[in-house]
Amino acid sequence: MRVEDDDGVRRITFDRPQVKNAFTAEVARELADALDELTAETHDAAVLTGEGDAFSAGGDIQAMAERDETAREAYQRVRDTLGRVAESVLTAPVPVVARVNGDAAGAGLSVVAACDFAYAAEDARFAASFVNVGLVPDAGGTVTLPHLVGLRAAKELAFTGDLISAERANELDLVNDVVPADELDATVAEMVSKLVSQPTESIALAKEAIHANLGRSWRDGLEREAQAQTMAYDTDAHKEGVSAFLDGRSPEFD
Repeated sequence: MRVEDDDGVRRITFDRPQVKNAFTAEVARELADALDELTAETHDAAVLTGEGDAFSAGGDIQAMAERDETAREAYQRVRDTLGRVAESVLTAPVPVVARVNGDAAGAGLSVVAACDFAYAAEDARFAASFVNVGLVPDAGGTVTLPHLVGLRAAKELAFTGDLISAERANELDLVNDVVPADELDATVAEMVSKLVSQPTESIALAKEAIHANLGRSWRDGLEREAQAQTMAYDTDAHKEGVSAFLDGRSPEFD
């Protein structure tokens, strides 16, 4: 992961293009650390993006296959890694903008959903692909998606794992706008410029108030999400999903 600061704007680039910028526990912790360093005194905005042709493919499935942990260890890992990423995005005292340069799947989709703004290239695709490996949305997905796209659409994404186009993501309000790939940088820069021109402290207060008034506490939501994911990790469906992915075949779920 690369972290670059330029005139009050922090740009965080997921830099594992060989695996479509998939998240490991280490990458998730680095991302949360980079976001937690933001203050209203030192920064005005943050931009998240991916290197190469993907935003992020989500969790690293090879790493999933190699895990050997107890239920308690799994719970703690989910809360301390991807759960912490969601918390860091949601509580960042500056607006966080997703520059979706390519596919955003699994936790990659959840990170986009947690951001304050999201702009996507026309050829980007989105999927809550957790169910394809026997898991439930994490990185805040169970908290943010229903608020963004509505209950039925959130269930459709989470239950099917289907890929949707950037245009469909825009229709669902998952992203703010979709533009040609060669216009993505200019579009993001225009929004960042607007945000930088506004009082950062006021934005921080508005963001905190908006999130606090969403209904159920997102902290409670992340707690329930981690519990559900811990149970999902121990299912035959998850084991079959990971095995099928690594074998290059379609999973056979009971």
